Amino acid sequence: MSKSDHESLHAMDEEAKRKKRMKWMIGIIAFVIFQVVQALFFVLVIMKFKSPKFRVGAVEIQTLDVGTQASPSFNMGFIAPIRVKNTNWGPFKYDATTVDFTYGGVQVGQATIPKSKANFKSTKKINVNMTLSSNALPSTSNLGSELSSGIITLKSQGALKGKVTIMFMFKKTKISQMNCTMEIKVATKAVQSLLCK
Repeated sequence: MSKSDHESLHAMDEEAKRKKRMKWMIGIIAFVIFQVVQALFFVLVIMKFKSPKFRVGAVEIQTLDVGTQASPSFNMGFIAPIRVKNTNWGPFKYDATTVDFTYGGVQVGQATIPKSKANFKSTKKINVNMTLSSNALPSTSNLGSELSSGIITLKSQGALKGKVTIMFMFKKTKISQMNCTMEIKVATKAVQSLLCK
């Protein structure tokens, strides 16, 4: 084999080794980038703790008895659909709490929410039988004028405290607030509008 052939083989061998090293470098860089993206996704999406949503849905009124404008009053019975929507990548275990139903800032009924858990990426549904009464309202309330307009405005308020657990070990306390306003049409005994903040 001539010297030039030997040098040519040596150059080809070096080129093959260089290409092999290049493939390894590209593979290592791609692996590192994949690991960084995976870690960022884990930190920014999976490990992000969010407060679950605590809401009352549109109620189905079963009974509604109202007084007159001169002698205003109401007695109401319905099923309150309470919802705890957990958008976290881990369960939300919450303590027992209450939801106050008020008219003009005065409590007219209260729902008890038992201690429970909303699984990850799911909504816990609690249906509570409610009876509301205007007996505690002062005589100065706007109930008479509202009854003449055919609308009763109620609010539901409450706070739900619990812990979100991610990966079975990372825990964070979260408090969810309920602040909903509903307008009930007396003539149809139905919820006309429902707004939750």
